[in-house]
Amino acid sequence: MRDSESLGTVAIKGVGLIGGSIGMALRARGLATRVVGLGRDESKLRRAVELGAIDEFTTDPASAYSRADCVVVCTPVGSIVEDVVECFKYARSQAMVTDAGSVKGTIVSGVLGSAGRDAERFVGAHPIAGSERGGVEFSRRDLFENRVCVLTPTDPVCKDSLQRARAFWRGLGCSIVETTPERHDELLASGSHLPHVIAAALAASIPIEAIPLTAGAFRDGTRVAASSAELWTGIFQANREPLLKAIARYEAELTSFVRALESNQEVEIKNWWLRAQQRLSTSRAESNPTVNVDA
Repeated sequence: MRDSESLGTVAIKGVGLIGGSIGMALRARGLATRVVGLGRDESKLRRAVELGAIDEFTTDPASAYSRADCVVVCTPVGSIVEDVVECFKYARSQAMVTDAGSVKGTIVSGVLGSAGRDAERFVGAHPIAGSERGGVEFSRRDLFENRVCVLTPTDPVCKDSLQRARAFWRGLGCSIVETTPERHDELLASGSHLPHVIAAALAASIPIEAIPLTAGAFRDGTRVAASSAELWTGIFQANREPLLKAIARYEAELTSFVRALESNQEVEIKNWWLRAQQRLSTSRAESNPTVNVDA
C-alpha cells in the first residue's frame, strides 16, 4: 500500500484522547472513507461524533470489525491484548491491526501467544504524543504532526501489514522509528515513564505551605502528574523491570548530587549540572526520528 492510497474503513477501539485524535486526523486529511468508533459508553461515543472524531459509532465489536480495512486499538495497556484478540474474531482476513500502547513487550508477546496465525496482521505501535488531559474532548487533529511513532514488528508480521502500518502512521504526520518491543520498552522507560515517576514524586514531596510560592519550574516539572492514575499504573506495571533499571540510574545521579551538596563542593555541584546540560545538547544534536534505534 502506498502512502497516498485510501485506508478504507478504519475502526478505532477506544475513542479517548489518542483514538479521537487519530479519527480527527484521518477525517481532516481525507485518509479514510469511513471512521467507526467502538466502545461501551454511548454518550461518550455520541460526543466523539459531535466533535468530528468519528463518522459513526457502535458498541458491537462484530459490527465495527467486520467492515474494517484497518483497526486501531487505543485502550489502556492492560486491555490491548484482549481487545486485539477479540478483533481477530470478526475482522476481515486482509485487515491490518495496530495499537497505540505505551508499552510493547507484554502486548506483542501476548498477541503472538494468543492470536495464532492472525498475529501476522498485527503491528505494534506507539505514537509518542499525548497530554496529561484525557478524553475525546481534548483530541486534536494535529496531535501526531511532527511526532515519532515507534513500530515494533516481529516475526511473523507479514510485509503487507507492516507497509500499511507505516503508511497509516505516516499519513497522520508521524516519522517512523522501528525497533524491537524490548528495546522500545527500555528506551521509553527512561525517556517517558521515568519522567512521569519523577513528576509525581516531586508533586508529592512539596510541603503544602510551599505550594503558593511555586514557580514555572515546579509547574513544568509536575505537569504530567495530572495524568490518569489508572492509565499510568497500568503502564508502570507493564514495564516494571525496565522502569526499575531507569529509576536506579536516576537514583545514582541524585546520590552524586547529594554527596557534592553535603560536602559543599562548588566545583562538583557545578560539574554535575554541566554534565546534564552536555547530555541534553548532545541528545538534541543527534536526534533523528527516521533512524532505526536497534542496539
